[in-house]
Amino acid sequence: MIFYFSATGNSKYIALKIAAETKEEAIAITDCVKNQKFTFEVKKTERIGFVTPTYFWGLPSIVREFLEKLELRIPDSGCPYLYHVATFGTTTGQVGRMVDEFLKMKGLALNGRFSVQMPDTWTPVFNLTDKEKVEKINRKAEKQIADVAGKIKRELAGDFSRRKVPAFVAQLFYPQYEKARETKHFTAGDSCIGCGLCAKKCPVEAIEMRDGKPVWIKEKCTLCLGCLHRCPKFAIQYGSRTRNHGQYVNPNVKGQEL
Repeated sequence: MIFYFSATGNSKYIALKIAAETKEEAIAITDCVKNQKFTFEVKKTERIGFVTPTYFWGLPSIVREFLEKLELRIPDSGCPYLYHVATFGTTTGQVGRMVDEFLKMKGLALNGRFSVQMPDTWTPVFNLTDKEKVEKINRKAEKQIADVAGKIKRELAGDFSRRKVPAFVAQLFYPQYEKARETKHFTAGDSCIGCGLCAKKCPVEAIEMRDGKPVWIKEKCTLCLGCLHRCPKFAIQYGSRTRNHGQYVNPNVKGQEL
């Protein structure tokens, strides 16, 4: 069983690649939260994986909610191999440690921690308009994904994640995520065609269509920027800098449900 959260396809792609290697099912965390499904029966020899992006050096809020409510019904024969894979642009922060802390509350612990560097989709800062550079990052990621999948298949234990920052630094930075995910930062421009894709795809149902335009109806969202990156007219922006920094959807899952 592999639980993943993905807004632009990076984490989904990795989850599917690992699932193909380990012959296990990939399950979207977004679907679990929307359907309020948090209880899962674990088979005797089943591995349990979590594939998530790194937000502000920590976990997306929707993943936190999922892990808080998650109940794994594990056979008496013993605890399964548990692992986490972080997708990241510049640093994995302390995201693996955060997952481990949630699991420890349930009497569980991660056996393996891994990471894969992908294009950073936080376009208030990072520029994705250089398509050749983006493609190069994705090509380099293929080797990392294969390495991670191989280690998971062999159930290797240890922290193999890269580019972490000290825990105290991550703890100072991560609280900024709460302010950043206030939806007042989002706008929809005149190029919006009222297709409703943003409202349909929002993982936390923070967008509603009114008079053919998106309206953010919640004070906060999970800040995945899926609405921005998947808008067919690039009408949705976050702040003043995203317009010049482009859009991104992982080319291997483009057009798929995330």
